[in-house]
Amino acid sequence: MNSSGGKILVVDDDAVARGLLAEALRKEGYAVDEAPGGAEAVDRGRQIHFDVVLTDIRMGAVDGFAVLQEFTQHSPDTSIVLLTAFGSMEGAIEGIRKGAYDYLAKPFKKEEVKLVVQRSLEHSRLVRENARFREELRDRQDLSRLVGSSPLMLEVYKLVARVSPGKSTVLVEGESGTGKELIARAVHANSPRRERSFIPVNCAALPDTLLETELFGHEKGAFTGAIGVKKGLFEAAHDGTIFLDEIGDVGAALQAKLLRVIQEQEVRRVGGTASTKVDVRIIAATNHDLSLLVKEGKFREDLFYRLNVVRIVMPPLRQRPEDIPMLAHHFLQKVTSGNGQIIRGFVPETMAILQRYQWPGNVRELENVVERAVSLTHGPLILPDDLPGPVRQTPWHSLKQGALPGHDGELISLEELEKRYLIRVLQESGHNKVRAAKILGIDRRTLYRMAERFDIDLGDDSHGSS
Repeated sequence: MNSSGGKILVVDDDAVARGLLAEALRKEGYAVDEAPGGAEAVDRGRQIHFDVVLTDIRMGAVDGFAVLQEFTQHSPDTSIVLLTAFGSMEGAIEGIRKGAYDYLAKPFKKEEVKLVVQRSLEHSRLVRENARFREELRDRQDLSRLVGSSPLMLEVYKLVARVSPGKSTVLVEGESGTGKELIARAVHANSPRRERSFIPVNCAALPDTLLETELFGHEKGAFTGAIGVKKGLFEAAHDGTIFLDEIGDVGAALQAKLLRVIQEQEVRRVGGTASTKVDVRIIAATNHDLSLLVKEGKFREDLFYRLNVVRIVMPPLRQRPEDIPMLAHHFLQKVTSGNGQIIRGFVPETMAILQRYQWPGNVRELENVVERAVSLTHGPLILPDDLPGPVRQTPWHSLKQGALPGHDGELISLEELEKRYLIRVLQESGHNKVRAAKILGIDRRTLYRMAERFDIDLGDDSHGSS
């Protein structure tokens, strides 16, 4: 059997054409089964799992579209390749819109068949891998939505597990968008306080005077507009956890009052004289270097030491690219859940782009990119064209000098760069669509979408022959 593995079903009511295609695939080492019509293909598909089905479109009562619909519904990881006569491309294009992976035009060329089958098997493998990711994500629900299995994240999980049972104050550091609040929620969810309140507070969202009344509450008449007594968030979090996000943005006066709460475990409302005992676990987070702020005199050293009992550092996404596939699938599942969209995952080219990008906005930016891609894609898998330009952009230093027509030092837009490169590849390949797609590392569906976006005529020879 071929090293790529996989089981293939060839469906055609033309016995000669079916036999020739099946025999060619067997010579390549694939395990091949045959079906003389759509009804037989559907029946075999319910008994045997096939990785790839190559089916003629025009058959009897059960045609290729019926076969496509059946396998799409009951065997979503099976890649469907439609077989069509040259000159009858409309049906093949419509089939791709309905979920077929690719098409082959008769008469077949050996290299074209090999390429399409190899890509189809890779697609089938990818869909199965997507399903595995979804299973792993379901198994991780008890980690409070933390996603990732890189060595850096495993160290974070270890710290969360060790610190959660106790009462120690925790300081979470990391760039914006790395998931610091998720860490705080994970600590709370795995602590003895899990049944009590978890109260998040964004310290950067309010000026200190308002933040003080939010945290500590106020007595009636404490200031203009204080028409009644208000309990603060520290009191509301009694026996639970309070999460002080962006703690580095708190002013000096409020820092002193926070230090007193930590030391005395009691709060005094604004305008009041009595203190109230509270049992609150404090988790603070910052995207600043607090030790540097201490040196600069912008943050109290004694408060820093009180907060920095256990320090957890969230690594930026660019330092853990191996976590991007699981995160991307997690966000895909989150975005498509309940909206009726059937999007199974990402083609390998798309995932490679996501793993190459530096992610200045970290996990939050990745989530936004996946949500955007879901809104733009028209197929079962997210393609490179579904990603925003800055994410797709190839670093300039990786381009060979003179590789682009007219590349003489001029600075051009990413869109123009892509268009010129596509034109060059088409010229070099003699406008052979199969060869051009192979050079670009994409499938023909993506090639046609790129050509349509740049208003490039690929010609009537859509079957990809020379």
